[in-house]
Amino acid sequence: MSGIEVKYKFVQEIDCKQGAVRSVRFSVDGEYCVTCGSDRKIKLWNPYKATTLKVYGGHGDEVMDACASCDSSQIVSCGLDKSLILWDVSTGTPTRRLRGHAGPVTTVRYNEESTMVVSGSRDNTVMCWDVRSKSIDPVQCLNDAKDSISSVRTSDHEILSASFDGKIRRYDIRVGQMYSDYMKDAVTCASFTRDGQCIVVSCANDVVRLIDKDTGELLGKFIGHTAKDLCLESSVNAQDTQILSGSEDGKLWVWDLATQEVVAKLSGYRPSKYPTLSINVHPTKNCFLAANGYSILMWSAESTTKVD
Repeated sequence: MSGIEVKYKFVQEIDCKQGAVRSVRFSVDGEYCVTCGSDRKIKLWNPYKATTLKVYGGHGDEVMDACASCDSSQIVSCGLDKSLILWDVSTGTPTRRLRGHAGPVTTVRYNEESTMVVSGSRDNTVMCWDVRSKSIDPVQCLNDAKDSISSVRTSDHEILSASFDGKIRRYDIRVGQMYSDYMKDAVTCASFTRDGQCIVVSCANDVVRLIDKDTGELLGKFIGHTAKDLCLESSVNAQDTQILSGSEDGKLWVWDLATQEVVAKLSGYRPSKYPTLSINVHPTKNCFLAANGYSILMWSAESTTKVD
């Protein structure tokens, strides 16, 4: 009987020179990435060549998250200054500043068509902004959470939010319905699997859970990494076969989704004294980016056939 064993190659480490890197995100086509820094700047990169393409400055405090639009013409960013900024990618200039949150804004995403921006804040709210209109007010404020919003994700018809109140909330925009699942511990990240059937949930108690989106049934628990109450991110790989998570020990942990066994603990060429917080997976390939201290790290998968 033969099977496929996936091995990972460390590609490179990029010193972003923008203070502590708060998040790293691939563009929709996977050609570029954006990093957010404690120096109040956003940087656009060609991560494969370790080349800075553009620097965006305009926030009044640390930038916590950013996301590129589906055509890569715009970037939206958010920060501790309680604002969101829309940027023109080519000119590097801000086109609009959105203020509405009463607290620091820690997470932001476009919807699938990049017509709407969804943001989450420490003011316990999720806000939706129509970026086609000239209005600077949110079109909707979702205020069901009882604690800070740690992550937001979107699908073609859903908004998924995670909160430190221990709940993930999924809003079905088509039917105007909200569904929630209680995880018992503070949730630091929640994201859809690639097939949209499940949700990967990171909790502050050193556990990543896989749950069925429709029933809330627990399908798997992934353990071994350490969270130390850090706001760690998790994800699936491009084929929905592995679970990934950042860790306090500075590594990127990888588990087999089916067996829940650890298959890799990825690190750079040298041990890191910083935790791996933000992670992002290439849209189509098993290429991973992770923010670690002042740098981002990149790995790519190499598939080799083995015979049992």
